[in-house]
Amino acid sequence: MTTRLPWRPAASADPVPVLAAAQRVSDDLMDGLAGPRARHAAHGLRRLFDLPGLGLTDLSGSLIWSGRPAADDVVAAALDEVLHSETPVSEPGLLALPLHVHDELAGVLLVTETTNAVARQAVELVVHALERGRLEASAEQAAEAELRALRAEISPHFVYNALTVISSLVRSDPDRARDLMLDFAEYTRYSLARHGEYTMVAEEFRAIETYLALQRAVLGERLRVQVRVAPEVLAVAVPYLVLEPLVENAIRHGIEPRAEAGFIQVQGMAEGNDCVISVEDDGVGMDPARAAAILAGRGDDGGVGLANVDRRLRSVYGPWYGLTVETETGAGTRVVVRVPRFQPGVLP
Repeated sequence: MTTRLPWRPAASADPVPVLAAAQRVSDDLMDGLAGPRARHAAHGLRRLFDLPGLGLTDLSGSLIWSGRPAADDVVAAALDEVLHSETPVSEPGLLALPLHVHDELAGVLLVTETTNAVARQAVELVVHALERGRLEASAEQAAEAELRALRAEISPHFVYNALTVISSLVRSDPDRARDLMLDFAEYTRYSLARHGEYTMVAEEFRAIETYLALQRAVLGERLRVQVRVAPEVLAVAVPYLVLEPLVENAIRHGIEPRAEAGFIQVQGMAEGNDCVISVEDDGVGMDPARAAAILAGRGDDGGVGLANVDRRLRSVYGPWYGLTVETETGAGTRVVVRVPRFQPGVLP
């Protein structure tokens, strides 16, 4: 395995503009060598290393060239040899070097009239950018898979109980049975249907109220709830399906395990430039160390999607936002969501 270090400018170069230019090249290559900004990356790379000519290609052989081109026959011969041998090729006035990303050939870099040292610096920068792009794409795909799993994570026990209660009311209280069936349909639609990446706090609270209406029908006098949300946060954009799992967690792991009645309070309010939403129950609680492990994704099934929600919030808003959990065995649990009320690029 080849160990690569991130590209660094020469000691004599002014580091600020050089690093800024390198960052732009890296950003332009985030979508790969065939991405929409690959041509812009080739131009930036050639200027950064002061090269007469530079070419980039992926494994398809579709070449992007910047600056003074080399002879077509020389380029074609060099590309063919590198793609077959995966080793550097030197032709008169031209260097062709393989681009290995995670030890797999991803493309070729061609440079004209330069030294091996400069060419290899350019390779290091391109490879580092491509590896970063793949890692971020993998993280995004994993987050999307987690969200799909969360959307499908409707407890069979809850579904069975809800439908059983509804069916028992069909004859004795048909109007209520109809209302609950509509609530159930709305709940499953919101949980399972495909949505955009973001929604509004108002929509999340509507899903919470629908879910709680069904749970009150199932648990009866064992469940008391209070939902309060300030009007000024209703239009705040949040990632889809970040609040309902917290309420589900409070019922499944806070209220249901206790014999006596339980109370859940859901609140949303503005605190300066932040939107703060809390879900609090007076259930069985848990050891704080166990809660920390669950939030870090290392715990057992004592939390429904808590780690998923926390990761999604922090990836959107930064590490200073996300979930906090306050709990103690026998003293209930309070989960707090803090997000900015306004975030560029976050729109429902």
